[in-house]
This record gives sequence, C-alpha cells and structure tokens, in this order.
Amino acid sequence: MPVNEKLALPNPDDLKATYFLERRELGMINVGGKAIITADGEKYELDYKEALYIGKGTKEVTFESADATQPAKLYLNSAPAHHAYPTKKVSKAEAEIVELGTPETANHRIINKLLVNSVLPTCQLQMGMTELKSGSVWNTMPAHTHDRRMEAYFYFEVPQGQSVCHFMGQPQETRHIWMQNDQAVISPNWSIHSGAGTSNYTFIWGMAGENLDYGDMDHCAITELK
Repeated sequence: MPVNEKLALPNPDDLKATYFLERRELGMINVGGKAIITADGEKYELDYKEALYIGKGTKEVTFESADATQPAKLYLNSAPAHHAYPTKKVSKAEAEIVELGTPETANHRIINKLLVNSVLPTCQLQMGMTELKSGSVWNTMPAHTHDRRMEAYFYFEVPQGQSVCHFMGQPQETRHIWMQNDQAVISPNWSIHSGAGTSNYTFIWGMAGENLDYGDMDHCAITELK
C-alpha cells in the first residue's frame, strides 16, 4: 500500500533468484485509490478493481499512489512460470463476465474473470473477482474442489461491523474461519472454498496449479457437506 513513497517489489532470499520475477509471474488487482505500477520502465495506471499481469523476466517493478490522500491498495498473487508472457492491464470492461445464482438461494453474484486464459495468456496464475448482489451472502455454493489447483480468497468491501464465515476442508469434514474486511485465506487443492457473510461483499480469487481450465471442478452436493 504505497502512500507517500514509491515501493519496489522485494526479492526475498527464499526465492534464491537474482530478482523476484526471474522465474515467476505476477498478478494484482487494485482495491484502493488509483495506482501507478512501473514494470521495467513502462508505466501502467490501475483504477479501482482493475488488474495487471506482469510476466516472467521483468526485472524492476515499483508501486506508487497517484494521490497520497487516496492511496492505492494492491492485492498481489504470484506463481512459478516457465514462459515469459507480455505484461498487460485488464479493466472490468475487458473481463469475461458471468452471472450466477439467484436471490432465492442468496447466492446471486457477478464473476469477473480478469487474469484468465480466455482474456490473456499466463503460465498457471489465474485471478478474478466475485461481487455479491445486495441480499445475497453465499459465495461458491454449491461448493467444489479442484485437485489440479490451489486457491486463495481475499475478502473486501465487507461493511463495517460485518464478517464473512469462510468454509474450508474436505467436503465430509469442513471447518470454518471468520474473515474480516481486507483479509485473505488460502485453500489447498483438496479443500472446498466457500463462504457466507452477514452482508453482501466482494472477494478476489486467485488460483495456480496444473491447468488453466476454469471449469475444471469437482462439485460437491449441498446435502452431502458435513
């Protein structure tokens, strides 16, 4: 979250790399004020809920806010990469959009597929954003798993005083964790990932693994969850 200073993408020693993206790709979605990202000298401006993909081999990445009084807030996902795909900004207007659920089942939602292979090429990273309609509280219900990919959720636009109960674990032995605004949770490939809020909310999903098939899911019947 850059405010008054420009921040550089760090290179943790654990990666044993010359620079962070030497063998990795990076995706991000802005959940704050306008952001300016510079990737090897090329500048990209991200408005609220816009995404940026940065490919393998990009040596220098910096983040800054266009206005310090309305700082940018960037949520990042990264995964190992085998190929260098071009850096690309994706707006909501360029996303693949799917409407699912109904008000009657309290899961009416809009899925914005931002960094997926139907929009741009990536090695294994996929990211998008799901917005729940007013009056709906359930996400990813009916639930599913996908043994080929892990998934992480970042919850935001959770109103003050409200929370989201996130469900995870094996379908026949689930557990829950209460999530607050601007918090993330990781689900391994064998785990469901679903949630119900005390209000509607938005969340960012990010996946990485063996394939890029968004529809590759093993569905779980609602009546069989335990």
